[in-house]
Amino acid sequence: MTVRWEERVIAVVGGDRREQEIARRAAATGASVRAHGFPWPDQGISGVTPCGTPQAALEGADYGLLPIPGIASDGTLFAPAAPRSIILGVEELRSMAAGAHLILGEADHRLRAAAGQAGVGLSEYEDDRELMLRRGPAIVEGALAKIIELTEITIHNARVVIVGQGTIGSLLTHTLVLLGAHVMVAARSPVQRAAAEAIGATSVHLNRLADHAHGLDVLLSTVPVQVVGEEVLRRLPSGSLVMDLAAPPGGVDLERAAQLGHNTCWARGLGNRAPVTVGASQWEGIRKRIEQIEEESHES
Repeated sequence: MTVRWEERVIAVVGGDRREQEIARRAAATGASVRAHGFPWPDQGISGVTPCGTPQAALEGADYGLLPIPGIASDGTLFAPAAPRSIILGVEELRSMAAGAHLILGEADHRLRAAAGQAGVGLSEYEDDRELMLRRGPAIVEGALAKIIELTEITIHNARVVIVGQGTIGSLLTHTLVLLGAHVMVAARSPVQRAAAEAIGATSVHLNRLADHAHGLDVLLSTVPVQVVGEEVLRRLPSGSLVMDLAAPPGGVDLERAAQLGHNTCWARGLGNRAPVTVGASQWEGIRKRIEQIEEESHES
């Protein structure tokens, strides 16, 4: 089914420079596009109207596009350049058009409840493997830049553990092995551990990570639920780099890690390393979801 883009209103709310590219590509379809909460370029974006509030952007919108980095524990959207925190509630969502949808990485319980009350659909793409693979290289490059910035050793010969072997974890493993790091993978899945070993890493069951923590320089977690706590953090050498790449609530107790003298970093939004490339890939995923939503709506 062909989407009548010229009849659609799209709001892009929150995010970073990736959302500039998403908004630009959305406008190129002929849709009416409004924006709030991401860095606004000096030259503007052709066909995109900036709005002073999230509600102004969402009012009458058929689709609200929210950033893929997860929503923080207090309900705020990822929007580091916004003048104030963005929390979408029932009032903002009720201003959208009838049958509207939010398209985002993953909603939290507050947003799910608000969307349900407002009658707004949710389309989440955090687990879209194709999309994650397309944006993954930028995240890996961003992680490498952070490691270089925050350590005083080379990646070559560094002793690194990667917690989790989803899309991003496995890409990190492959890249760090090629760069000459001594990579250990900590995962529960025997298949994931075997895959890591097949490309030159070592592996350990996640429950046994503490037994190996004393020999590490860098810990990278890609798991979006807390799996790295006191037992592991106490056994890491003092001053180790502990980086969490996962969406909120994250996989590491970073506060405790800092208290124990480790160098900590919550590396959210690493896709901003290549906003044009990543924004373009995200838009392709979003466009497919809009087409699917409209096809299903037409069939019903």
